[in-house]
Amino acid sequence: MIFLKLFRESFLFAYDALRQNKLRTMLSLLGVTIGIFTIIAVRSAVDTLRNNLQQSVNKLGSNSIYIQKWPWIGGEDFPWWKYLQRPVPKLRDFDEIQRRSQTAEAVSYEISIDNRVVKYQSNTVEGAQIDAVSHEHNKTWNFDFKEGRYFTEIESRTGAHVAIIGYDIAENLFPDGNALGKQIKVMGRYVSIIGVFAKEGKDILGISDDKEILLTLNFAKNIVDIQNDKYNPQIVVKGKDGLTDSDVESEMEGLMRSIRRLKPGQEDNFSLNKTTLLTNQLDIVFHIFNIVGLIIGGFSVLVGGFGIANIMFVSVKERTNIIGIQKSLGAKNYFILLQFLIESIILCLLGGIIGLFFVYLATIGVKAAIDISVVLDMKNIIVGIGTSVSIGIISGIVPAYSASRLDPVEAIRSN
Repeated sequence: MIFLKLFRESFLFAYDALRQNKLRTMLSLLGVTIGIFTIIAVRSAVDTLRNNLQQSVNKLGSNSIYIQKWPWIGGEDFPWWKYLQRPVPKLRDFDEIQRRSQTAEAVSYEISIDNRVVKYQSNTVEGAQIDAVSHEHNKTWNFDFKEGRYFTEIESRTGAHVAIIGYDIAENLFPDGNALGKQIKVMGRYVSIIGVFAKEGKDILGISDDKEILLTLNFAKNIVDIQNDKYNPQIVVKGKDGLTDSDVESEMEGLMRSIRRLKPGQEDNFSLNKTTLLTNQLDIVFHIFNIVGLIIGGFSVLVGGFGIANIMFVSVKERTNIIGIQKSLGAKNYFILLQFLIESIILCLLGGIIGLFFVYLATIGVKAAIDISVVLDMKNIIVGIGTSVSIGIISGIVPAYSASRLDPVEAIRSN
């Protein structure tokens, strides 16, 4: 009860100080507000990027190894001329991996043909991406259907004239929504639509099935050279459950070296890429962003803390005679200390709440502007509130202690 009375009295003192010195209080709270806004905004931005990145990685499939000509990660001394001379993954590599692998749950050979124009009657879609894949593509890549189905094994083996199209292509070519069973002309051949992918939207890595046309590899084999470098052929290996990507990667390295007959000590002429390469690199970037946000926000909070401390020293000076009266009536030192300390915490907490409110407004604005899922979780809110309380304690402890140590007689006699 004593603490509640003390808290109520301190809150009334803080409210009175805010009301009587509005401009001074607003300027002092500005630093805390900007600091909390910066810290939480940066943390939320990093969490948002990481969350959207993880969604992109989930599409690629976890525990998958991508056998390609080029590595995903480079550096300042990136030897591009060396990678340029490498052969692309061949059908022979694909067949041998399928036959010899002990860790693979599924293996897929895939090529991409970008920026094609697709027509159906008077409707046209530009910039369509045509992908031709072997049958187990649906096991190495995660996607959902709006309607229809995936290729049957017979369709994949015989190279049937069938296709699965992305949501945007279906919307533009078939505004009435009836795409299944219709025929479109792809690379000079007519194919029947057997499925439509669910809408995804473009993610942080630019990965989306919305403008994709998926064909069977054996169908594309009769039209283009599927082992040509310009179609970026790749082999995707999905590991069995219970195995790590390192287990699968280790086996793939041994198999590819054996298949391509590389001698011991001879450098690999292929790249084994995996999603952890991307996440590890981006985690480093996100960590730097967090540090930068903490530094900028820390300086703002520091300035705000000095402002709060200055207000508290002024408040102690203005109420010195009141402190003397309270002590002469029996008020203990801790009562006076807590009175000013709680006032300091309330001031900083107010600045933190204002900062969080601006972060919340920013998240609404970002969602409305670019239609992206913004992360503002309870962890970030707790960090904001906790930082505000900490600054309140640090800024108010010295003025509160000095107030509690005042001599009651000297305090009453002061003006």
